[in-house]
Amino acid sequence: MDTRQWRDTIAAAQAGDRQALDDLVAGWLPLVYNIVGRALNGHADVDDVVQETMLRAVDNLGSLRDPDSFRSWLVAIAMRQIRDRARRRTAPAPLEEATASDAADFAELTVLRLQLEGQRREVAEAVRWLDDEDRQLLSLWWLEVAGELTRRELAAAAGINRQHAAVRVQRLKERVETARGIVRALDGACPDLRELTGRWNGRPDSVWRKRLARHIRGCGYCGDTREAVVPAERLLVGIALVPLPVGFTLSLAFGGKTAAAATAAATSVGWSAKAMAALTQPFVAVTAGATIVAGGAYVVTQPSDSPPPRVVTGPTAASTARPPVTISPSATPSLSPSPSPTPKKVDLYGTVVDAVDRAPDPDARPAALPHRPESGITSTSGAKAVMQHRGETVTLSGQGYVLVRWQIAPQDRPGGLTMPTWTGLKGRLFHVASGGGRRMDDATGPDTTGMGGPDTGYTVLPNGTQQMWQNEYFYLDGSVDLTVNERGASYGLTVFPSSWEAADRDVNYGPPQGAVRYGLVRDNGKDTAPVPQYVTRESPADPATVSQRSRV
Repeated sequence: MDTRQWRDTIAAAQAGDRQALDDLVAGWLPLVYNIVGRALNGHADVDDVVQETMLRAVDNLGSLRDPDSFRSWLVAIAMRQIRDRARRRTAPAPLEEATASDAADFAELTVLRLQLEGQRREVAEAVRWLDDEDRQLLSLWWLEVAGELTRRELAAAAGINRQHAAVRVQRLKERVETARGIVRALDGACPDLRELTGRWNGRPDSVWRKRLARHIRGCGYCGDTREAVVPAERLLVGIALVPLPVGFTLSLAFGGKTAAAATAAATSVGWSAKAMAALTQPFVAVTAGATIVAGGAYVVTQPSDSPPPRVVTGPTAASTARPPVTISPSATPSLSPSPSPTPKKVDLYGTVVDAVDRAPDPDARPAALPHRPESGITSTSGAKAVMQHRGETVTLSGQGYVLVRWQIAPQDRPGGLTMPTWTGLKGRLFHVASGGGRRMDDATGPDTTGMGGPDTGYTVLPNGTQQMWQNEYFYLDGSVDLTVNERGASYGLTVFPSSWEAADRDVNYGPPQGAVRYGLVRDNGKDTAPVPQYVTRESPADPATVSQRSRV
């Protein structure tokens, strides 16, 4: 989830808008709950740390000068509360039996609520075997891999520089893999391991982690994985945020103080008295499966038998952000004659949006590519725009064809990919053809594709995004900005003004000439040809917030 789409909500909450504050809490509480839950693995203190984090955020919201920094600001508050809680535990002792039974094991909660199986379950359960500091870093790295945090934000929240963060993350990966091996071995049937664990009380700790890891390294049975082990970063992308548990309560009335005392406390720290008054007035506001009730208590009311959310490729698909406005197939305006005696004219352009498709047979020749009028395309970056970093933009204008060439770089940074976006569109833009001799998910080796492999990790597209080819061709009649939104997985784009002739030649260059497959023609020559998935006539402050299926 990105902060910039919340700018207006944050500003309104700072000014004392009660509904805006409700939306802000409902939208960001799941993110905080997951960070704290993973860092503490469901310890009994999770609820207290989450509450303290949100209270401090509400308390100091008026001091936040840049709404765009809200996400990193909130995450930093959460991490400080986690570290403060660790410092307060000067003598960390094992949980009492009653306390241990009351605390929800976050690893188990993740598995059950998200119905994880196989290696995803393995990664979630491996968290139990990590030390406190590693769990804290994992709670941040998990979000970075999913594209929800940048490396800069991860480093700031962890209180270290980017270079140190890179070293820490690499060490964390190694420890996660060791922990996964322990989970895998304990699920096995090694007789020597059963004998070794006969004296174990079943609670993960550092002593038993070392013993089990040492056994696995020297055991042919436990060391045989029997299947390819997918890198953790690829698996983490597919694990959504764990929903708030039913009955979870967050009191926004400053620890249960009276309205008068809470208002006085807020005034003493300089927060808006108007906003504090809104917090403490009795009211009920139902939002997203939760209710904020009298005195500012936030209580999750989702029925306990509600089905868990499906696993998606981003951690906030249904639990942290307002859903984008989409055009679903059922919502696409019908082109059949209207039964009305006075049918209305239907504007066809933009009603057909790129949809996920299967790769054609490698030897399937493409359809004929319609030749649209060309007067030429100009680019603010000349004949070739090389864009490899988040925020880099090229403006294209004119009438003609544009080639966007993809470079996926899982060796630099795998994980969830944030798609480039087309913004400020004036005129029309069509996705007309795909070429380059291969789709990026075509095999490049026994177990690798252009999207990555076991040695590097994998680049993972957002759920429902069409798989890109090496070369993608678009037809523009007007002007538009194309922006790289690199966050999470590393990628780059090279953008060329092109021509119908070049596109036609590319898609017809097939296997007999050394390519993996022939290209694919998407253009039907009409206004009902598909438009890109991420395109808008708006010019948002952060292009990464463009809806996947924009109305153009």
